Amino acid sequence: MAGGWSRDGAVSEQIEASISDELARMKARRAPVGESLTHCAECEEEIPEARRVALPGVKLCLDCQQERDGAFKTRGGINRRGSKDSQLK
Repeated sequence: MAGGWSRDGAVSEQIEASISDELARMKARRAPVGESLTHCAECEEEIPEARRVALPGVKLCLDCQQERDGAFKTRGGINRRGSKDSQLK
């Protein structure tokens, strides 16, 4: 149900388009490119053949990849300094 002057289904279409765009962006970012390395780019340990076959273009061993994934921390999308609630206190 859309409100105002928009046609029915416009809000759903916009949500679906946003989701599709985000999924495409995530797929493009996560896909390794090129040939797989035989040794890890960070620690020089050998990358197992099974990992190289499963993920073409892999550059890191499993331990280094897990360490890198664990270091990534998402940030909240809310700017609390600029929100009305923080100004009311």
